[in-house]
Amino acid sequence: MGRDRVPDRDAVDDIVDQWAREWPGLDVTPLEVLGRLHRTYLRYQSAIGRVFDEYGINMASFDVLAALRRAGKPYRMTSGQLAESSLVTTGGITLRIDRLEKAGLVRRERDAEDRRIVYAELTPAGKKLIDEIAVAHFENETRMLAELPKNDQAELVQLLRKLEHSLVRHQGG
Repeated sequence: MGRDRVPDRDAVDDIVDQWAREWPGLDVTPLEVLGRLHRTYLRYQSAIGRVFDEYGINMASFDVLAALRRAGKPYRMTSGQLAESSLVTTGGITLRIDRLEKAGLVRRERDAEDRRIVYAELTPAGKKLIDEIAVAHFENETRMLAELPKNDQAELVQLLRKLEHSLVRHQGG
């Protein structure tokens, strides 16, 4: 099989065929989309995990560091803002910040006017690390998409946006 040739069948086709054989009439057509999406996500997660491993962090740490970096100077956000940007609970964010603070990549700082507000802020070491990782990460993602022409990528973006909208509307999440 050439590099540009997509196989006519894959493991999901085999699973669909097995269901059809073992339970005729069961509608498993969602598996054609969601099964492939899941398998693709697992491969994606593995590929990005290798990059993060090279830098000694995980995806959760990357999410926090990247959110702080995207916030712009002074590269800080509250736990609530971080939770909202990553769809994680504030408790989950607190654990992530604890780990990053121990590693010297973020520091906590109280608001000067309202001491109840606590910010997580990138340290110089954290900014340096996320700047290095971001380059490696996006180069890696570019390689992953190399066999999808730009017009296919644009179409996929729209389809995934529709899928997420459908999930939110019909799953409450």
